[in-house]
Amino acid sequence: MGKIISLGNQDFEAIRKMGAFYIDKTGFIKEWWENKDIVTLITRPRRFGKTLNLSMTECFFSNQYSEKSFLFEGLSIWKDKKYHNLQGKYPVIFISFAGIKANNYKMARQGIIYVIMGLYAKYQFILQSELLNSKEKTYFSFVKNNMSDAEISISLYNLSLCISLYYGKKVIILLDEYDTPMQEAYVYGYWDEMVMLVRTLFNYTFKTNPYLERGLLTGITRVSKESAFSDLNNLEVVTTTSKKYCTSFGFTEEEVFKTLEARGLASEKEEIKKWYDGFIFGYVTDIYNPWSITKFLDLEEYGTYWADTSSNKLISKLIMTGTPKIKMQMEDLLAGKCIETDLEEQIVFEQLGNTEGAVWSLLVASGYIKPMSKCLNHESGKFHYQLKVTNYETSLMFRNMVSGWFPEYLTSYNGFKEALLAGDIDYMNQFMNEVSEVMFSSFDSGSKPSAKTHPERFYHGFVLGLIVDLSGKYYIRSNRESGFGRYDVMIEPKNNSGDAIIIEFKVFNPRKDNNLEDTVKSALKQIEERDYDAELISHGITKDRIRHYGFAFKGKEVLIN
Repeated sequence: MGKIISLGNQDFEAIRKMGAFYIDKTGFIKEWWENKDIVTLITRPRRFGKTLNLSMTECFFSNQYSEKSFLFEGLSIWKDKKYHNLQGKYPVIFISFAGIKANNYKMARQGIIYVIMGLYAKYQFILQSELLNSKEKTYFSFVKNNMSDAEISISLYNLSLCISLYYGKKVIILLDEYDTPMQEAYVYGYWDEMVMLVRTLFNYTFKTNPYLERGLLTGITRVSKESAFSDLNNLEVVTTTSKKYCTSFGFTEEEVFKTLEARGLASEKEEIKKWYDGFIFGYVTDIYNPWSITKFLDLEEYGTYWADTSSNKLISKLIMTGTPKIKMQMEDLLAGKCIETDLEEQIVFEQLGNTEGAVWSLLVASGYIKPMSKCLNHESGKFHYQLKVTNYETSLMFRNMVSGWFPEYLTSYNGFKEALLAGDIDYMNQFMNEVSEVMFSSFDSGSKPSAKTHPERFYHGFVLGLIVDLSGKYYIRSNRESGFGRYDVMIEPKNNSGDAIIIEFKVFNPRKDNNLEDTVKSALKQIEERDYDAELISHGITKDRIRHYGFAFKGKEVLIN
């Protein structure tokens, strides 16, 4: 039996003291130090060891751990004796924004204040020193519940100054999950206020700070420079496609397979690879998700462990309300295919709802899809990528996400699929009108409900979500050319038995339609006139096995025929 798995433990000291399972990532310390970058931002998906690596870095450099070099004995960093002289030699400020999650700016701002107050409380003892003059000591009095924005912005700079004077050395500043407050601000609509505060805080802390030895930030996304790092020209950004620190976050295949062998689980290699392999960092392929691996080692059974640790609300919303093209690309991804698109690795949150590339940028940064290849598009100046769903776990996550679009109490949505295949119009109408009453307002965004802004797109995504589970027995296609136009949804049996279905969506137009019955007739007429059956007939399906459905929508009212 291998070492005990201390699930969720992100404290390097605690893991080492209890002798818990740990894969050696101390090589990161050497690589980071020898790169000599003053401020480094590293982005990786959630639960890929970012917090644990920062805890490890703190334990190595912090003078508060100067008597704890035993934590590193037997690890790779300790094999290089010159690093023995660096251990425990610097003052370190370790900050985490992981808990700054609020649905309004006031609460988020207060959360940042509490984090800063906690740091100052930790170093309260230096007020007894004569190394600080009276003016410098007053900085501690500025840090209080009702700090102004200016006092928040300068607070970490002032703390660096005081600590540096006390110890006679510049400080190392570690900031974990720097982008959590900004992601929350985007989701809940206080982006501008949060960005203004964070931008000035970061500039004082990491740019105009003469007391800074090195800075290291981690997060999931690379927020655009204009958003958070304005004028911060000493920042080295390391994303998932960068060559630096490729093996420092996540487990390599060699590390995973050695662990399986040590625990008598070598027979699980192939299945483990299917479920949890597939992440690509820089030039290194076959990176595994640490959280799912450790959960498997603990329980010795498979599950969507990593995917289940986040609600994925933002991603779900962006796909649900995205363009038909995004939905078509998602269909291809879920079918195991690659898609091609231009994207930039920096996330411009202001463009997420309007720019298709921004959606894929977020999905790549989050780890749900992976770049298979990358080349510069000389016309757009952006990089062109081939993208694919990362692994089986993330594929299941997407399918569960689509199912999650529907309220839990509406478990009868499976009945809708059966009714669709059986031609039970009455049940389909009853179900759609019940569920639309709840669903068509659940993805509203501020004052611009998605169902009102792009109604056919919204309904299209809604119905695709209902039928996505049919993909095991049916080919599900949407917005493809057939005959003399582009159908909305086509369902074709894979074994060439049973009926095929074509669906056309229409939103009630008061200038053309007297009622929803007219709208349905218009949808069915379009299927006939544009000969959408042509593709199915070319596949050997006869006319008598092709059913047409018109879906008509008027607000939350639905009519199917």
